[in-house]
Amino acid sequence: MNVSFLQELLATIAEQGRQLIPASLSGGGKRGDIHALAEALLSGQGEASGVVIAREILGKYRRLSTEERREFVRYLAHSMQPDQEQIARAATSYIAAPNEETLSVLQHAVESPRQEFFRRLNLAPGGTSEIVALRRDLLRDVKNDPAFARVDQDLQHLLSSWFNRGFLVLRRIDWQTPAAILEKIIAYEAVHQIVSWEDLRRRLDPTDRRLFAFFHPSMVDEPLIFVEVALMGETAGSIQTVLSERTKPGDTPHAPSTAIFYSISNCQEGLRGISFGNFLIKQVVEELARELPSLKTFVTLSPAPQFARWLDRVLADDQHAVLGQADRTALAALSDPRWTEAEPESAALKSALMSAAAHYLVRAKSTDGRPIDPVARFHLGNGARLERVNWLGDVSEKGLREAHGMMVNYAYDLAAIEANHEAFENEGIVATSKAVRALLKAPDKSKDKVKPKLEATKPVTTKQLALPSR
Repeated sequence: MNVSFLQELLATIAEQGRQLIPASLSGGGKRGDIHALAEALLSGQGEASGVVIAREILGKYRRLSTEERREFVRYLAHSMQPDQEQIARAATSYIAAPNEETLSVLQHAVESPRQEFFRRLNLAPGGTSEIVALRRDLLRDVKNDPAFARVDQDLQHLLSSWFNRGFLVLRRIDWQTPAAILEKIIAYEAVHQIVSWEDLRRRLDPTDRRLFAFFHPSMVDEPLIFVEVALMGETAGSIQTVLSERTKPGDTPHAPSTAIFYSISNCQEGLRGISFGNFLIKQVVEELARELPSLKTFVTLSPAPQFARWLDRVLADDQHAVLGQADRTALAALSDPRWTEAEPESAALKSALMSAAAHYLVRAKSTDGRPIDPVARFHLGNGARLERVNWLGDVSEKGLREAHGMMVNYAYDLAAIEANHEAFENEGIVATSKAVRALLKAPDKSKDKVKPKLEATKPVTTKQLALPSR
């Protein structure tokens, strides 16, 4: 039995079972009715009609205004909480007699009733995607209201289980994929905008291009995350080169040696904080290695989305030691919107900007001791090495605005990723190439490199294709 048929069956049951809802719960109101329905769903009074009640709740929620949705989340936060007296009794029993039975009672007592509410809400046809959308709504206010944070904690716990890697399905997206999914790929692309159907075709149809996405059985037409790959003969340093159509559909290119991951886009805002990217890269590497044994190098071409903002702060601080006066003078050229065309000054500007970018990626840290750059944190946490900083790698309006055109290669050296991953996670050490370290001008006072033996490139075999998960 396929998932679509099962979903249609549940929808039919729910539609025909609306008569099972008590008259007191089937009124035309919004706020009061949805509260009563939520209580009925959680109480188990209408267990036989749980699917119907869950569907009614989701239908009413969709019709609420933004403020009414916020009020409903607050209602869940305040009305569905563990019983404090029951927790105290269970904790006392466990302390007096710590065993599996008393521990089980304690675990049951401390679990938020909201988790059971969302489990039952998931009975509704399409319930999973609706719950993901509900979390997307509440994330907009989670920092401003502790009530939202409590509900989000429960949702993130459940969604982490529901979207466990074991449930995800990897699918290759090509030009023959249904148009409904291709439209979503265009809409969800978050790194390098897809401007037209022809642009999308250039990323899917040539024989040296690939696009893979993760799907969930309960959201069969909704990609969760996707990665775009270019198969080339060498590591690319600019997105302009990658996005150009190198081969025509049906052509047979020379055996590629390098797989370049040039765009990874998360599609579902409601699944923020639930990481799929590390699993996606691992499985795509395995798929490509099986398909194309000629591939020896796996590398990203990544943005540095917060570099320009960081550099502005450094330039505004006259006492910041990262930049000397000569660098500051050269970087003043960035104030000219046409600075990329300024040939006479480009050498000094390039030197200063490349050095600043290397410092930003290797040594600029957040309060938790990890790199400021979110893309760097992701790839370094997966065991990649900071391989190369690329001058004018992205000259699009977005690339110049966010990173002054800089792009970064992170190399997944399959013989070294385990050691890189452990060094980063345990000691905060950033694995860097000699080329990147050569760009660093300031004295080496931080843990910004790994031992030389971790940089040695060893022959790659398919048995080594296992990227560490975070």
